[in-house]
Order: sequence, then structure tokens, then C-alpha cells
Amino acid sequence: MIQSETLELLEWSRLCQHLATFTATKLGAIAARNLVVPDTQAKSQELLNQTKEVYELDSRLSAGLSFAGIQDIGESLERAELQGILTAEQLLAIATTLTGTRQLRRSIDQQQDLPVLQELVSTVKTDPELEQDILYCIDEQGKVADRASPKLAEIRDRVRQLRQRITQTLQGILQRQANAVQEQLITQRGDRFVIPVKAPQKDAIPGIVHDASMSGATLYVEPNAIVALGNQLRQYIAREQAEEEAIRRRLTEQVAAVKPDLENLLAVVTIIDLASARARYSYWLQANPPRFCDRSQGENTTLRQLRHPLLVWQNQHEQGQPVIPVDIIVQPHIRVITITGPNTGGKTVTLKTLGLAALMAKVGLFIPAKEPVEIPWFDMVLADIGDEQSLQQSLSTFSGHIRRISRILEAIGEVGSRDELGAGSRGEGDKGEGGDKGDKEDKEDKEDKEDKGEGGDKEDKGDKEDKGEILATSHQPPATSYSLVLLDEVGAGTDPVEGSALAIALLRHLADNAELSMATTHFGELKALKYQDERFENASVEFNEETLSPTYRLLWGIPGRSNALAIAARLGLKPEVIEQAKHQVGEATEDVNQVIAGLEAQRRQQETKAAQAQQLLQQTERLYRQLSERTAQLDARERELRASQEQAIQQAIAQAKAEIAQVIRKLQQGTPTAQAAQQATVAIDRFAQQHTPPASKPKAEFRPQAGDRIRIPRLGQTAEVLNEPNDDGELIVRFGLMKMTVKLEDIESLDGKKATPQERRQGRQGGQGGQGSRGAEGQGSRGATTNNQQPTTNNQQPTIRTSQNTIDLRGSRVADAEIVLDKAISEASGTIWIIHGHGTGKLRQGVHNFLQQHPMVSRFEAAAPEDGGSGVTVAFLR
Repeated sequence: MIQSETLELLEWSRLCQHLATFTATKLGAIAARNLVVPDTQAKSQELLNQTKEVYELDSRLSAGLSFAGIQDIGESLERAELQGILTAEQLLAIATTLTGTRQLRRSIDQQQDLPVLQELVSTVKTDPELEQDILYCIDEQGKVADRASPKLAEIRDRVRQLRQRITQTLQGILQRQANAVQEQLITQRGDRFVIPVKAPQKDAIPGIVHDASMSGATLYVEPNAIVALGNQLRQYIAREQAEEEAIRRRLTEQVAAVKPDLENLLAVVTIIDLASARARYSYWLQANPPRFCDRSQGENTTLRQLRHPLLVWQNQHEQGQPVIPVDIIVQPHIRVITITGPNTGGKTVTLKTLGLAALMAKVGLFIPAKEPVEIPWFDMVLADIGDEQSLQQSLSTFSGHIRRISRILEAIGEVGSRDELGAGSRGEGDKGEGGDKGDKEDKEDKEDKEDKGEGGDKEDKGDKEDKGEILATSHQPPATSYSLVLLDEVGAGTDPVEGSALAIALLRHLADNAELSMATTHFGELKALKYQDERFENASVEFNEETLSPTYRLLWGIPGRSNALAIAARLGLKPEVIEQAKHQVGEATEDVNQVIAGLEAQRRQQETKAAQAQQLLQQTERLYRQLSERTAQLDARERELRASQEQAIQQAIAQAKAEIAQVIRKLQQGTPTAQAAQQATVAIDRFAQQHTPPASKPKAEFRPQAGDRIRIPRLGQTAEVLNEPNDDGELIVRFGLMKMTVKLEDIESLDGKKATPQERRQGRQGGQGGQGSRGAEGQGSRGATTNNQQPTTNNQQPTIRTSQNTIDLRGSRVADAEIVLDKAISEASGTIWIIHGHGTGKLRQGVHNFLQQHPMVSRFEAAAPEDGGSGVTVAFLR
């Protein structure tokens, strides 16, 4: 009873109506409008798994799951079982349902990782033989086809012949008796063919009169010449109907024979359609799949940016107000949450949102909240929301609430506690009655007094305080009911002092006997429960005093404060009245309000700082990802170049070995002479000169100055120097929007010169000796062979374009192109060709700017038209 009341209070039927709009079949819509809430967590998890798989399947298929052709054939199956004969349209509906179901099953079986759906469709039998028989006998218009039986085809052929003869005969009469007929028309009355004859000329065309016009001027006559043909036609039509009925009876018997299979087919299709509706509704809500958390294992209830689904629908379809989300994060030890704040601030909406979220998770729907979505599985969701005042039942607001709360306590299995609490509530109702003589609740109160007696309800204030202390320090055993209880304006509708005491006792009772309870209230005494019992938590709805309107944001850990006086002052109430009200309230209450206001201000500041920190973190993560991607690209490029160089070296070595082996074979074939040995030596020297890579130039050292552009090899970045190095050999550089401090050892000039600390540079000035520079040491043996190379080697090389001296930068960004180009310049000599394309011209401009400031580039120009024209730049190196 109370659970059905809760569904009504939470407007569950409206959500079901919204869900039904996403179904594809009539049976699915009926199931959605009458959605059943599962009573086990296993069933809820199964429904969630179905929703997840359909959600995934819809994302894979371009058009999603198709239910085309599937109809509600339940009544037809019942009629077939009762030996009734189905119509051709009903048989066609069964055939199209079988076809649609087979296609649905195929689309599921063709996918992978859908165990729940595939297990569902594995039990479906689509009876292709029955489907083929029906489609062979029934055409697409829902009529029995001529091919259904040879006898039917013969009868229909005879019917067509008779109709043709009748038509020809009537056409001849119309032509011969043109003056006697009203118009040249052949029509039917009943199943007989007639022609319109003028009433005065009826004797000109003898026959049977079947009808007359309203004015009586026209008679519809069947001429005697076609009466016999009409009788024959009628007989053949009767035979045709009998043959059609025999065919439909045979097909109906086949349907009745497989009725259990067809009923199972309908059930499975309805389950899949409902799962598809849940998935599509969840996608429309931008919802996320929930996970059932276990509070007994220390897991939090996490619902961030939770939105009310009915308000989302109202905003989208009914031009409602934007939906303000709330954050509900409940630690596992919290059993009761009290929400305070002004009216129309969103307290009741928060209750309904949490209740609907719990129900949506139970029926397999996603929850409109940000991931991760973690919510317990509640065996019952019980609510007392709204006003149950009734004049017919003599119920006041307070009595209505107490009746419903009593049913809630009974539902969670605490009958004894319910009776005790009910007696207390009735006593409070008696005491509050004196303040409202006209209240309808005195009928109940009189009955309660007869049962309990007046003496049982009276106790002094000291006894009440003692009981309050006992309740504050003692705890009942852990809750036996895994229920969610939602109470709106708990304790309202009666004397504030007694209502507050009743609310405190009720919430403590729920803390002992329900898994989680959330209550809204205006009683300030309930705010202190958090500091007496760790199972309680405070929350409040935010209120903007400047605009005198709520913000609908839920603030955790901060109790709500009264805004009545502030609102009254801003609305123009006389100041002396406000001051007198403040005096009546007392300084303590005003101090509490100021403390709460300070807490709210601090919270807003912390939220602003947290948002700024989050934004900075996102920017940092984005920059880190960009740097990581760029580093990975450079590493990959370096590996590719290294591999290509190694491959070229191996090929050169293999070629040199082959040529040397050829020389050796020539020496071995003939008689060795001094001249032959000299020729072999010259040939080997020539091979060595051809295959020995050119030595790199020794890189001198440099001292960076402010404004210089340098490169940071370990980051793969070029940067600008902002200041000269300090005594520790550190300097500040900038690349992009970032500034950082680097050491001299970590940088080099754009032409590859290493930066050296001050003391090392002075040591070199003292003498050169045989040690060589640090840059020369870094070059290894290749630097040592520089002196052995002929100085005119580079000048003798022809400026011919090859794959080795051509760089393709198309598709690169300017920053990435500079890195590749700088590396190519440092490794090349002579002339290089740079392909940058035309495009927007930004890459070409960036390449030209880079070449213009590079110290190793003497000049550059556009390539010849046959080499690419303005899409290629030729750079001449020093």
C-alpha cells in the first residue's frame, strides 16, 4: 500500500509515460506504462545488463535495433487456440512478426560481447515454415492470394469471366437503350449489377428493380438478360469464400499448434523492446549506468550533478526552466540527512530526485548524473511528501502525515516502535488541539484518548528532557530494513515545540531501523543532531539574499538559516517591526545565523578556488598531453631516421664488400704484379672515399644572451632566452606560453653549439694543449677525422636534388616543421630542398622566417617550376 503511494507521490507514472514514447512496439509501450519494480537486486542487475548491451548495440548499428513488422498478435493467438478462424490480416500480422523477429535475432547474433541479449534470443523459435506458408497464401494487401490453392485460382478465373460477360452485356444495353437510361453507368446494388433507368422508361428495359433514387426519378434495374449470369456469379463467389475460409482454417490450425513458441517470441521481443526503450531514454537524458554499492563495505553513495528526469523532460518538451543539478554524496556511516532552508528552495525536489534515482536504478534505467554513479539497492523506497489533508476523512495536515508515517514504519517492520511512536504523536495532537479548535483532527484525538487515556499523555517538561538525553546517548541495533525513507516537512502541522520533539524521535528511530533517510524541515533543533550522533548529516538549500530567490543548489555540512527577516526588510517592512522581531528572536539566533552566513561565504570562496584549480589542472593536463604527443612524434621520427641510416650504411657496406671481393677475385685469377696491386689499392681507396660518410663540423661553444633563440634537446623545443645565465649556470627561457628555468648544460644554439659555464670557458682561454674542447670530445672519432677530409669535398658536390637532400614538411605545424628542419640542416651540407606546399601559406612563411634567422643558411629561394615552384624552397648552406 505505502509503496504504491510512494510511486504516486514521486510521479512514477509520468516517468513511465515518458519511457513508453521510446518503445517501438505496442506491447513494449504497454509494458513501459506499467513498469514493474523488481524485488531482488539480481533482477535489477539483469535489467541493467540488458540496458547496457542494447545501449552498446545501438552505438554500433547505424540505425539501431529494428522492430519493423513486429505487431501485437496476442489476441490472434488466443482466438486460434479457441479454434476460431483468423482473418487474412491477422495471419499476415503473424507472418510479419515472425519475419521481424528473425531479423532482430540475426542483428543480435551477428554481434560480439552481448551475452545477455544472445541468451534471450536463443530461446526464440521463428517457425520459418509457418511464415512461408502464410506469405505464400496471403498477399501484401492482406487478401488470400490466387496461388493459395488450384481450386481457388480456378474459381476466381470463372468469377472474372462471368463479370466480364455481365459487363459486356450491360454495355450493349446502354448503347441500344441510350434514351431510356439516366446515364452511361454500370453500378452494383448488393452483389447484383444494375444500370440507372429513367422511371418513365422502365418498361423499355425489362428486369428486376433493386433500388431507386431519393427523388424516384431513377430506378436501378438488373436487366433480365443478366439475371442468370448474376445468379451464376453469386454461386461462384460463395464457393470462393468457402475455399478462402478453408485456407485460413488450415493456416490457423498451424498457428494454434505453435502457440507456446509464439507467446515466448512475443515475451522476448517485449523484453528487448523495453530494454531498447530504457537505453534510448537514458541516452536522451544523457544518463550514466549506475553501480549498486554496498554501504556495509564502506562504499560511498555518489550522485554528482544529479538531475530530476521529469524536470529535464519539462525543460525539453514543455519550455520549462533550466534544471539545476544537485550533488548527493553520502558516506556509509550516515543514516539520516536533514535538509533545511527557505520555502521553494528545492528541498522537496531533492527528495523526489533521490527517490526517482533509486527506482530508476532498480528497473534498469541509467541515472541522469555524472560518472561514477554509485547508489545502494534499496528493497523499499518509502516517502511522505506533500499534504494528505482530507475533509471527507476528517484528516488535518498533521494527521495525514502521521497516518502515512505510521504506514512507513509498519512497512519497514517495526510494529512495536510504530505503536509507541503513534501514541506519542496522538498525545501531541491533543496538546496542539487547543491552539486550533476548528481542526478536523479532534475526532481522531477523541478516539485515541479513549484507548490511551488522558493520563498517559501527560508528562512534565523534565521527563521530556530526560527522555531526550536517553535517546541522544543510546543506539538501537543495526537496521534490519534496507530501505530509503523520504520525509517532507517532518513534524510540521502542529505545535512547533512538540512537532520538533516528534521529528527528533522519528529521525532517531529511522537511524536505527532504516538504511538511509532524508528529511526536510524548518525546525532549528534538528540541526544539532549532527553534533550528537555521527549517523546524522546536515544539508541546506542556498538562498540569494540580494535577489530574494533560491539558487536551488544543495550545500552539504551547513545547516540552513532563517531568511524571513532579511526578506521582510528588503520587501519594505517597517524597520521598527524588523528590529522588534530581531529582539524577539534573540541575539543567540542572530549569532548562529551570522556564523552560518560566514560558513556559506567560506564555502563559496572554496568552491571558486576549487573551480580555478580544476581549470588550471585541465590546462596543465592538456599541455602535458600535447608535449607527450610531440615527444612521441619526435622519438618515432628519430627512430625512423636511425633505421633508414643504418639500412643505408648496411647497403653501402655490402656494396663495398662486393666490389672489394671483385678486386680480390681479379688478383687471384691472374699473376700478382706490382702494377695490379697498385691498381687494387687505388680502387679500394676510391671505394673508401665513396662510402665513408662526411665528417661533421666541430661545433663551437657559445654564451647565450637575452633575446637569443636556443634549443632544448631533451624536450625537443626551441625557446627564447629571457635573461643571461646566473652564477649557478641557470637561465630562464620561454617557449609558447610556458616559462622555465634550465641549466646551461641542457641547451644549445640553433646551429648545434653547446653552451659552457663561465669557469670552463676561462679554462680554455688559458691554453689549448692536446685536450681539445668539450664539443670536440662530444664528436668522438668523427670529429677527429675532420682534418683528414679534403676541404674542397663539399664544393665539388653537384647541386642535384635527391631523396637525401629533400625534406617534406607538408601537413606539419610550423613548430613541428622547425624541429625537423633544424635537424636536417645540422646533418646536411651544400643545398637542401624543402617541400612545404601552398595551402594557406602559413607553413611557407614559417619556413622562410626560420631560414632567415638560421646561422647555417646563407640564402634561400623558390625552386624552379619543374621542382615545385613556390611550393618548394631551396636553401643554400654555409
